[in-house]
Amino acid sequence: MAENEEKPKYRCQWASGDLDVLYHDQEWGVPVHEDRKLFEFLTLEGAQAGLSWTTVLKKRENYRRLFDNFEIAKVARYSEKKIEQLLTDRGIIRNRLKVTSTVDNAKAVLKIQKEFGTLDEYIWRFVGGQTIVNRWKSMEEIPASTPLANEMSKALKKRGFRFVGPTICYAFMQAIGMVNDHEVGCFRYTEV
Repeated sequence: MAENEEKPKYRCQWASGDLDVLYHDQEWGVPVHEDRKLFEFLTLEGAQAGLSWTTVLKKRENYRRLFDNFEIAKVARYSEKKIEQLLTDRGIIRNRLKVTSTVDNAKAVLKIQKEFGTLDEYIWRFVGGQTIVNRWKSMEEIPASTPLANEMSKALKKRGFRFVGPTICYAFMQAIGMVNDHEVGCFRYTEV
């Protein structure tokens, strides 16, 4: 290797395709504290259930467009007619339960905002406001869920959220930086 040549970066094993790499390198694990963005991630993680994350990433811009850029108050007011329109658009995952859960979850977020001020304030309480830094050496070590994700799942379900099982909650926690699950050898591990 020439002196001025950059050594290839090692990244988490799951980031293989172009979209995955871009998402991994720029967003995954970066702490998110803005309610609209938190709602977007919660929606997308729920939409992913049973599918690959790449499938969701390919449809992400359509989700933003069709769900009014995840403006919580707007989504909470969606009518049955609007839901029917969404279900005809191939740009998103056209699963009635997933689409209606997004509307229900928006309503639940509004209640949390009323009680706690922000969704951010509520959600980050589960980790005491600080990112949990794990030390996984390989993807195989990373759990699909944790007791903390299970606790979050139960709490969210009690507040009327849907599509928030423990696995979805853990993926959400990873995505929004509540936990740093980058492999220790990954160049993003120390960056986030």
